[in-house]
Amino acid sequence: MLGLAQTGTGKTAAFALPILERIIARGPRPKYAPRAAPAPTSLIVAPTRELASQIHAELQRLGKYTPLVSTVIFGGVGQAPQVRALSQHPDVVVACPGRLLDLIEQGCLTLSSVETLVLDEADHMFDMGFLPSIRRIVAKLPKRRQNLFFSATMPRELRKLADDLLNNPAVVELAHSRPPETIEHGVYAVQEAEKLPLLQRLFAEDGFRSAIVFLRTKHRAKKLAQQLERLGHRAVALQGNLSQSQREKAMGGFRAGTYDVLVATDIAARGIDVAAVSHVVNFDLPMTAEAYTHRIGRTGRSELTGRAYSFATPQDREMIRAIEKLLGAPLPRAALPPGAVEGKLERAVLETDGRSDGRDGGRRGQSRSRTQGRSRDGGRDAGRGAAKSASGAQTRSVASSGGATGSGRAAASANRAAPAAKAATASTRATRSAGRSASAAPQRSRESSQGFGAGV
Repeated sequence: MLGLAQTGTGKTAAFALPILERIIARGPRPKYAPRAAPAPTSLIVAPTRELASQIHAELQRLGKYTPLVSTVIFGGVGQAPQVRALSQHPDVVVACPGRLLDLIEQGCLTLSSVETLVLDEADHMFDMGFLPSIRRIVAKLPKRRQNLFFSATMPRELRKLADDLLNNPAVVELAHSRPPETIEHGVYAVQEAEKLPLLQRLFAEDGFRSAIVFLRTKHRAKKLAQQLERLGHRAVALQGNLSQSQREKAMGGFRAGTYDVLVATDIAARGIDVAAVSHVVNFDLPMTAEAYTHRIGRTGRSELTGRAYSFATPQDREMIRAIEKLLGAPLPRAALPPGAVEGKLERAVLETDGRSDGRDGGRRGQSRSRTQGRSRDGGRDAGRGAAKSASGAQTRSVASSGGATGSGRAAASANRAAPAAKAATASTRATRSAGRSASAAPQRSRESSQGFGAGV
């Protein structure tokens, strides 16, 4: 079966409940020989550690009063505890592809008894390059089994790959390309330096409880989380460079309310279920239109309302169009809140961050200011020098009493000095004009970014 549905619609329960029903119908667990290799009857494969852990926790919650025995295995942590858990002969194994293949090759389990294969977020596994690993896993399974593929999106080019692995599948589609109608969308046309002040304003609006802020890179996510902490927010980063314990601490703290802002890369966009997230903010737009659906699906879940805001620079025009084409509707353009780009504290954080581009921009601005200052000082010095020359010539003209010839030379000198004084005065005026033009540049920049919103 191929199941395609919106995020937050209960896909996990859709495959977990039938698996539990089979376990209950089977009756008491059989006795296993001491050296028999663990042979689960159900295998659930997920693309990320967070999603695998979440599926396992949900499975245990649903199967609390059943004879279910299950475990979860993934990389990034020591394998010894996972091998001990496998020795209990679990009925269900939830796994990430890499660690699963490692343990199979070490003889820690066999897939010869699998009756049900579940690939959750199947398209994401294909996108991440897991297809060769998935094919190796499938080759180790019995020929006769049930295959269940679940995902929120399935682009056309990936549908063929799924069809190669599925045998005459039943396809269930529930408006999978559209986000839930409980989500309020908004696109803000901004310049890069205006994003953080705007984010501050959104956090201050009515109805804010918690937010997931998405960025494209691990470095940017870490830096933004640090900036928000300095601004007084309870923020934490979730990105690929963290150890498993750090990732679990970040997710656990966000779920428990220890943190109210989770700054993340797309690692958190897939399948992560956190109750009552009020805001999702695309600080950076995603790399694909499909990823937009996954990101904003972290809010507005289980019929709750949510808000999904995207910050778009002029370079994001094409991605906005691609998202609108996928959704089949335009994204509403949002007006900048009053004073959204006037926050001195937010701007100071951007300019003083030890490794930020804002610091480099500040240095460039200071360099330009020094250059303009030298130009103005040079103009004033030239003016003073020319004035002194003219004054000296006039003095020499008055002091000279040696006849008409001396007076003529003094007058000629004064006449030559006068144009220099005029030129210096003109230079000073030009420098002041350039300073006024430079101070008006930010205003033109904001007007340009607002114009972008109307043109997309």
